[in-house]
Amino acid sequence: MVNLGTPDAPTRGAVYRYLKQFLLDRRVIDYPWLARQLIVQGIIAPFRSGKSAKAYRQLWTENGSPLKYYGERVTEGLRELLGEAYEVELAMRYQNPSIESALTKLLQKQVSEIIVFPMFPQYASATTGSVHDEVMRLLRQKDTIPNVKFINSYYDYSPMIDIFVDNARQFELDSYDHIIFSYHGLPQRQLRKADDFKHCLQQENCCQRISSVNQFCYTAQCHATTRAIVMRLGLSADRYTTAFQSRLGPEAWAQPYTAATIEHLAKNSAKRLLVFSPAFVADCLETRIEISEEYQEEFEAMGGEKVDLVPSLNDDPRWIQAIKALVIQN
Repeated sequence: MVNLGTPDAPTRGAVYRYLKQFLLDRRVIDYPWLARQLIVQGIIAPFRSGKSAKAYRQLWTENGSPLKYYGERVTEGLRELLGEAYEVELAMRYQNPSIESALTKLLQKQVSEIIVFPMFPQYASATTGSVHDEVMRLLRQKDTIPNVKFINSYYDYSPMIDIFVDNARQFELDSYDHIIFSYHGLPQRQLRKADDFKHCLQQENCCQRISSVNQFCYTAQCHATTRAIVMRLGLSADRYTTAFQSRLGPEAWAQPYTAATIEHLAKNSAKRLLVFSPAFVADCLETRIEISEEYQEEFEAMGGEKVDLVPSLNDDPRWIQAIKALVIQN
């Protein structure tokens, strides 16, 4: 099981190491090698590590990073559910525990097959693609390679959708002026680069249904996740927006932007917003800090009152059961 990663500690040094490893991945910042080195090591990592460390200190709990803590909890639960026929290891694409350490443990236990489960419901080259790339890089150094299966995505997986829907029903949905489905963003350039069929961004509604030409498109899968949740909740089209957060740099990213959507709603007298974050299966910087705190502050400054966040999957026993079912299917 692989999630994105987290610094080992909420310190500037640990965050610098995390950012450096993360952003130097050619699938994350896909510029030529020299340009990537200059941007990351010369600008982003040195200047953002201090600010990001402050945010991580806000996020940190007595159990450490929520992303890692919930990953460990899910790993333990999955071990128990799958029983002695399976070995289960948690890895982070960046920092610790590493993919290399997890693979080493599995190979030492003489497993006959490895199933790689990225903890990202929607496929993107920068997340799932990077995990698969790293697993293949490490395994091709081995003389003996067991059977390997990669889980690509599960963006409309019914057991997962049901949990998000049940979590949303904890709130009085009619009391909110609007509902936002906020996903992590990607540069439009990367979306086009992943499109071999000249479909991406060629028309306004290119993401409104999944077809053979966009079946691996990140934003199309995000919209499909939204549609699956909306259908269960019975929301009308004017009640919700699918948007994208965490934009970095001057180039155009997947739109609409979550921040711009919140600003638009505030200008139109919205007072209460409910936000889903279905690209993340566990609480992290993007959910607890960016949505629950930063967007809340911005919304209040614009005259709004409340931004509520639908809880993530975290270590929900139903989520662990859902992962077990996916593993068995694969």
